[in-house]
Amino acid sequence: MASFGWKRKIGEKVSRSAAQQFEAEEERSEGDSEAAGDEEVDWLHAIKRRKEILLEDCAAKSGRLKEEGARLAEEGRHWEALKKWDEAIQLTPDNSLLYEMKSQVLTILHEVFPAVKAAELAVKFKPLFWEGWQTLGRAQLNLGEVDLAVRSFQIAVHLCPSERSLWQDDLTWARTLQKQQLATKEKARREEEAKERILNAPELEQDYDFESDEVLAACVAVAERQTQYEELRRTTVVIDGEGNVQNVVSGGEEGSQSTETPAKEQFVKARGL
Repeated sequence: MASFGWKRKIGEKVSRSAAQQFEAEEERSEGDSEAAGDEEVDWLHAIKRRKEILLEDCAAKSGRLKEEGARLAEEGRHWEALKKWDEAIQLTPDNSLLYEMKSQVLTILHEVFPAVKAAELAVKFKPLFWEGWQTLGRAQLNLGEVDLAVRSFQIAVHLCPSERSLWQDDLTWARTLQKQQLATKEKARREEEAKERILNAPELEQDYDFESDEVLAACVAVAERQTQYEELRRTTVVIDGEGNVQNVVSGGEEGSQSTETPAKEQFVKARGL
C-alpha cells in the first residue's frame, strides 16, 4: 500500500511538472506566432512601400524625359524628341500629354497616320482633354478625314468654349473644307452624268435623212451636251475670302477652239454643200 501511495505521489508530481512545461511551451508558441504575424505585416507593408517608391521614381523620370523631349522639339530635333517621349511612355503609359505632344511632332514630320493614332490614345486616356481633341482634329485633317476632324473640333469646343481659336480657326476651316469636299463630289457627279449623256445620246441611236431638219437639231443637241461637259471639266471649286464655296470656270488656252455652243446656222445639210 505504501509503495502504491509513493508511486501515486510521484505520478502526481510528474503530471504537474509536465503540465507546467506544456503550458510554458504553448505560451512560447503563441508568442512566436504573434511575432511571425507582426513580421508578415511588416513584410507586406515593405512591399507596398517599395512599389510606391518605384512608381514615384517612374513618374519623376518620365517627367524629366518629357521636358527633355520638349526642349529638343523646340530646337527642331523632332526625331530625338520622339525618342525621349517614347521612353517616357514606357514608364507612364497612360500619360495623355505625352501622346498629344508626340502627335504634334508627327504631324510636323508628315507622319499623318501615326499622328492620328497618337492623338487617339491621348483622348482615350483623358477624354476631357480638349487640347487632345484639337490635336486629333488637326491630324485627321492632314489625313483627309474632314468629317472626323469636324467632329473632333466640335468636341473640343464643347469642352472648352472659351478658347476662341477652336471655333474661329479650327472648326471654321474644317467646315469650309467639308463644304468644298461636298461641292467637289457634286461637280464630279454632274460631270459624269454629262459624259454619259454624250456617249449615250438618244440622237445617235436614230437614222436621219441627211437632207432633213432633224439632223440639224440632233447635231445642235449633241453639241450643247459637249459644251456643258467641257465647261464642267474646266470648272474649279474654290473658297472665297468669306469662306463661301464657288465654282469658277477657267478660261480656255490661247489658240484653242471655242467651246461655245454652235448656232443652228453653223450646221448645213450634208447633201446641200
